[in-house]
Amino acid sequence: MPMDRIDAMKVFVAALDEGSLAGAGRRLGRSPAAVSRALVLLESHVGVQLLHRTTRSIRLSEAGELYAAACRRVLTDLEEADMLAAGERSAPRGTLTITAPVIGGESIVLPIIDSFLDAFPTVSARLHLLDRPVNLIDEGIDVALRIAHLPDSSMVAIRLGEVRRVVAAAPRYLSAHPRIETPADLAKHRIIAMTHFGLDSWSFPPLGDSTIPRTVTFTPRFVVNSVRAAVASAAEGHGVVRLFSYHVAERVRDGELQIVLKDDEHPPLPVHLITPERRLSTPKVRAFVDFAAPRLRKAFAGFKADVDR
Repeated sequence: MPMDRIDAMKVFVAALDEGSLAGAGRRLGRSPAAVSRALVLLESHVGVQLLHRTTRSIRLSEAGELYAAACRRVLTDLEEADMLAAGERSAPRGTLTITAPVIGGESIVLPIIDSFLDAFPTVSARLHLLDRPVNLIDEGIDVALRIAHLPDSSMVAIRLGEVRRVVAAAPRYLSAHPRIETPADLAKHRIIAMTHFGLDSWSFPPLGDSTIPRTVTFTPRFVVNSVRAAVASAAEGHGVVRLFSYHVAERVRDGELQIVLKDDEHPPLPVHLITPERRLSTPKVRAFVDFAAPRLRKAFAGFKADVDR
């Protein structure tokens, strides 16, 4: 592949990552004219428009979405080839791209990345905080923190611990409202709802020999798309919330929230670091996994101790 096309791919991906042509220029140390020339070269080669441009923003065309995923794979393969050729003598270097759920990324992963970058000065990092599944290959991600049962795939998965889906409320709320002894009792309560945990119903495991989950329907008093806001509202005594155990662990430890319906919870969900198998052999990814995994295990063990007390 001609070097000028590879270079143009790098410019294209940088523009997507930065959200503008000017941002790509700053990242790569190039003039706006040089960035524009590279994109024109790329579009001329493929014969279609890849980006819709304005003076302030860019947007992928339909063809551009497919081409962007292919470019990321090509550039990742080239980086891996360079590092594999260097073998064991190659120190961790380059840009490490990581994704994690928003709250887990902010409170758990970010401090670990900061410490990792202090320990490995030749590595830089990009952290994408996303509460949605990500295709690591198509989106150019090196490592992901994933809370879910994992399908069989070519990914390497490093087990870190587990989290529960818990129902919680403030002690003062619970003392002023009917007791919550079974899931059905929730229908009498003020519900703080989030999209990922059910906007108008929550399900619970079946009883006895039944295979039918128990479902509680409700009209929420408060709907919010922020975990922090949901936790804060519940801690202030405004209702009952359902979240992951690590979301509420600190508030439970401090006595601001109390978990209810422990005997009616679904089985815990595993927490993993995942990475494409080939990327684990690159020094930057191997170094990060070795650095982060024990720290993440300790963090999730701490959250478990807080909510189990």
